[in-house]
Amino acid sequence: MKTKFLTLILILSTFLTTQAQDLKFGVKAGANFSSLFGDSTDDIDGQTDFHVGGLVNIQLISWLALQPEEVYSRQGYQYDSFAGFGENTGNLDYLNVPVLVDFTVVKGLSLHGGPQFGFNLVSEEDSNAGTTDVDARSVLIGNAIGIQYQLPNLGLFFQARYASDFVTAFNEDDIEAFNSTYSLSVGWFFD
Repeated sequence: MKTKFLTLILILSTFLTTQAQDLKFGVKAGANFSSLFGDSTDDIDGQTDFHVGGLVNIQLISWLALQPEEVYSRQGYQYDSFAGFGENTGNLDYLNVPVLVDFTVVKGLSLHGGPQFGFNLVSEEDSNAGTTDVDARSVLIGNAIGIQYQLPNLGLFFQARYASDFVTAFNEDDIEAFNSTYSLSVGWFFD
């Protein structure tokens, strides 16, 4: 499933690249402020971590672009242990693939949004007793919205984004907990 999806994204990107007026490749990194929301998350706290990845901005017309990205994203949650001895930390690492439509508002400033596909790479929980595996879903589908500003005459850009999932992060039927992540990024477009 993962291989077929990534192949489809590659084919779609190649087709759109041949149709594009302007093409910019970039890299980015930044901070994640993530947590879980849903009926099973009453005592869950958020976690601050990082993300790093690459992107391509495919200018279709002067005010509209397609911006697919591939981002390694450390996400997770925290909660007090049931016995009251310390805090448990859940680590959910993903390869996130947002495929965003980017609307230019004014030169340098754009709004973007679209679907995001997440492929789970790490799913574990740390506690005083050690590290245990968590039964997380291997593929998630969600959405991402945000804002992006690129400095004039430079490749330097900044992003603020919110992403959430449409399906619960875990395989257990009785757990309803969805990823929710705010992120701040700084990056560089190579012209």
